[in-house]
Amino acid sequence: MIQPRVLKGFRDSLPKQELVKKYIISTLESEFQKYGFVPIDTPVLEYTEVLLGKGNGETDKQIFSFKDNGKRDVAMRYDLTVPFARFMAEHKNELSLPFKRFHIAKVWRGENPQKGRYREFFQCDFDIVGIDSGYADYEILSMMHSSLSSLGLKRFTIRIAHRGLFNDFLNAIGCLPYSVEILRCVDKLRKIGTVEVFEQLKAISGSSDSAQAIMDYITVEGQKTNREILAQLDRLAGGTSEHARRLHTILSLLEDNGIEASFCIDPSITRGLDYYTGIVYETFLDDLIEIGSVCSGGRYNELASLYTNEHIPGVGSSIGLDRLISALEDLDSDLLTQSSSADVIILNQDSECIPHGFKLASQLRALSIRCDHFLADKKLAAQFKYAESNNIPFAILFSQDECDQGLCTLRNLATRSDTNRLNIFEVAKIIKDGRN
Repeated sequence: MIQPRVLKGFRDSLPKQELVKKYIISTLESEFQKYGFVPIDTPVLEYTEVLLGKGNGETDKQIFSFKDNGKRDVAMRYDLTVPFARFMAEHKNELSLPFKRFHIAKVWRGENPQKGRYREFFQCDFDIVGIDSGYADYEILSMMHSSLSSLGLKRFTIRIAHRGLFNDFLNAIGCLPYSVEILRCVDKLRKIGTVEVFEQLKAISGSSDSAQAIMDYITVEGQKTNREILAQLDRLAGGTSEHARRLHTILSLLEDNGIEASFCIDPSITRGLDYYTGIVYETFLDDLIEIGSVCSGGRYNELASLYTNEHIPGVGSSIGLDRLISALEDLDSDLLTQSSSADVIILNQDSECIPHGFKLASQLRALSIRCDHFLADKKLAAQFKYAESNNIPFAILFSQDECDQGLCTLRNLATRSDTNRLNIFEVAKIIKDGRN
């Protein structure tokens, strides 16, 4: 007999988990569409050279790649950004720019599984391409804020930095030739700590003074406003950085729209992937810092140049759905109980009621009510247990007398209160009102 099991880092999704995931995805899709973003999709499998054209050594190690039956080198997508760059190069003449897209799909990485991290997981990406503007940068930040808020999250901080500003600083201290290695090193700050980062920076730059200067840049001390931090970083970078001016513009937009309290200038944010060229950001839940970023991204103006000679600048962000759900579980979020398999379930006081239940169910479904119908001949206690285990908020019962008159009883399963002798339209109204 074959042992039923899944691979390490992979998992099944049970109905309760899948309902929560679908609810979150639906909420996010609705939020994205409010901003005029449209959905796309790309293949799970790509040519390996397409995915690895601009990664780094870590990407090479994590990607699932193999030869297909035609002896072609293929790989499973490890994020949604690189396939999107290929997508834009291939379809740019069919799209109007600026192009706003979202893509919610699975990706695969051969990394070490841990809490909130799996080898197969969902990402929710949203991007604006075809425009290099602080206004586009701001709109992505605004969408990040509204998307997380739509899921009931209130205590989160979106930490912002700028690759260009950091490079201006590295140029000012003579370390620009080592920028790629330095950025990757700084990206590990939260994992390995300041002491180890300093030692690695010293080895990369060949100078204790340079290493200390970089540490001073990425670890801003004291209680300072975002404007004060940005002014300090600009001075360290030479005082004439156009990238600092763009960040000032973005800060003004955040302030004008009343959401600046959720944002923080943090020069230690670099993002590990090489394709970022401008603003970068990561989002941390204030009550669960240790789980890592749940929404991150940045500007990538050169990524599509791997596949086309046409310049296609872009900026975007990605929500790690599985990590976010893990965090919501730790926070005991109400959202986890809002997803149910149906709005109402029809229960049967005896087996003779079942045929009439089908008629009621059809009428309710025609009124856009999600209606389950208990089909087994079991005691009412077992039927109520089934309804409650599936988070169904209402149940319908009816006697033979009510059946003859086209009426029924509606029970609120949370309060155990009954409303008697309702027609089908009254039932539908109560259920719809309960959704709001």
